[in-house]
Amino acid sequence: MNDNSDIAKVGFAAEKWELRQPYGPKTFGLLFIAAVILAVSAHRSEVDKGIAETGRAVAYSVGLAEDSKVATGTKKFVDESFPLVISNKTAVSRIEDFDPDNLPLFSSIIEEPIKKFDAEKNEVVTAGHEEYLYQPVGYVTFVGELLLETLELAVWGTILSIGIAIPLAYFGAKGYSPNRFSYSVARAVCSFNRAIPELIAALIFAFTFGPGSVAGILALGIHTSGFLGKFFADDIENSAKGPQEALFSTGASKIRVLRLSVIPQILPQVLAYCQYILERNFRSATVLGIVGAGGIGVELKGRWDQFDYGHVSTILLAIFLTVLALETFTQRMRTRLIAE
Repeated sequence: MNDNSDIAKVGFAAEKWELRQPYGPKTFGLLFIAAVILAVSAHRSEVDKGIAETGRAVAYSVGLAEDSKVATGTKKFVDESFPLVISNKTAVSRIEDFDPDNLPLFSSIIEEPIKKFDAEKNEVVTAGHEEYLYQPVGYVTFVGELLLETLELAVWGTILSIGIAIPLAYFGAKGYSPNRFSYSVARAVCSFNRAIPELIAALIFAFTFGPGSVAGILALGIHTSGFLGKFFADDIENSAKGPQEALFSTGASKIRVLRLSVIPQILPQVLAYCQYILERNFRSATVLGIVGAGGIGVELKGRWDQFDYGHVSTILLAIFLTVLALETFTQRMRTRLIAE
């Protein structure tokens, strides 16, 4: 009898239980304040203008609007970006030490009329002919050479980044850094390196070392070392403590504990970080040429300024294919290294 009454009391009490709601008036108040702030920021950042222009472009494309700057600009760019430029044509007069009997593979010499405007006749007239060296795949070859240079920038930038990040990770990991001061300095250096954009760093190094690949390598290496140093240090701190304590109890040094216990745990993640940084450095290296730091960026910026959108599209497609191939290659290498 007493058991049944106890159960009844518990059931009655359970009916009065109130679970804590995951949201309440405070949550809605905070969301309202955030919405107001974002609305003001959207107007200041022209987000509302972007949404309006995008909607107008969609309406124009289906015939519901008379005009759209976004739609017409996009159509003009697409129309001028195709067909892709594959061949290359260079005036013979601009080629030093030109030998007509020793032409590059698959190339030929063509003649084209020189067009000039005759002010007296008020018309365009032919004023002779000029010889050109025509290479059917000359521009593709040229872009390939620049992409190889860009890839070299990315590889050396990644190697430099790893070299800087390893000591930063050691001194920036709790339990391995000799003291609090070295820990704080290592973490601060990582933050400083991450805070400097590659373009700014490339401008500084291009000024000090002169334009060229060295500026690009230093800019990429120093900037990305801030990411790798932090990631490596965090993984060291988050690795399992049991195996480390067991090794420390036997009198093993910190370096030995890192080699035998920590590195095997974090190796897959470290390789993933390095793979990502290599791909990131390649994408960044395609832009660094704009400030004279080498790579394909110089050609990309020059063609864009000359409104040669067919050349621009060829470069962008080549960059995409190279990034895709690089990702496939590095992923296979990472998988093989982990398997071993």
